[in-house]
Amino acid sequence: MSVLKIGNVELENNIILAPMAGVTDLPFRLLCKEQGAGLVCMEMISAKAVLYKNKNTEPLLEIHPDEGPVSLQLFGSDAKIMAQIAKQLEMRPFSILDINMGCPMPKIVNNGEGSALMKNPKLAGEIVSEVAHAIDKPVTVKIRSGFDKEHINAVEMAKVIEDAGAAAVAVHARTREQLYAGEADWDIIARVKEAVSIPVIGNGDITDGESAWKMLNHTKCDGIMIGRASRGNPWIFARVKNFLENGKVMPAPDKEEIKLMMKRHARLMLECKGEYTGIREMRKHISWYTAGMPGSAKMRQEINSVENFTALEELIEKI
Repeated sequence: MSVLKIGNVELENNIILAPMAGVTDLPFRLLCKEQGAGLVCMEMISAKAVLYKNKNTEPLLEIHPDEGPVSLQLFGSDAKIMAQIAKQLEMRPFSILDINMGCPMPKIVNNGEGSALMKNPKLAGEIVSEVAHAIDKPVTVKIRSGFDKEHINAVEMAKVIEDAGAAAVAVHARTREQLYAGEADWDIIARVKEAVSIPVIGNGDITDGESAWKMLNHTKCDGIMIGRASRGNPWIFARVKNFLENGKVMPAPDKEEIKLMMKRHARLMLECKGEYTGIREMRKHISWYTAGMPGSAKMRQEINSVENFTALEELIEKI
């Protein structure tokens, strides 16, 4: 189990919770941190939304003292605005600032942001350079293997990013065109690792301790990033950590553990967002926690009519 140093930030381990919009909010990050994540990444924040004081953005910026170290992820395509907002946010209690150059969602890409920047390495470099010069905290970048299979340019992008002053690069080994489908091409991560001297974090198809070990060995990357496999499964961090340290597979959580985690998650959600929003946002998490369980399809229907914590607890107890 190796520690990972990003700039002047030393992580306890090299297992990282990936940033996921609508998933990696404060309650979920706390649970993943408790289970052993070495770094947790926030939901992506629009630099322009901060600039124009969008009221929905402030709650996304909340950080709890117990979840650190935390990576705050910004997205945008205007280098000056990105630098200005990075500087404005720097006093907040995050440890690392990450720049999103991987989001594949059409509304982001069509705006020239997220993975659209994979098509413009020059602009990508300017953004990283401006942000890295504007703040003292380490700057990292999350990229994809390329925009589509005809333009696999993660190696070129990683070199540009390193030259511009980034402290690490995370590579999701799928193209924007693939979204989250198909297999991740770990060879791309290996090529990026050979090409740059900053830490490289591999992302894509890590679902358990064995796949984490295989990625580390196949690519020689410095850290691993777990995204969708953590939804409804914060235990994945403890299980991956245990496998990398001892080569042993921890037993999966039993039904009672899952029920306790769902209730704890719901309580944190309500503390953080209030009952109305908390219950509604908890619905998708309950679906993830219960996926594959007997009767889970029926439960997914029932969860949509739950309006308060008492009703949610009763539903969880019926599992």
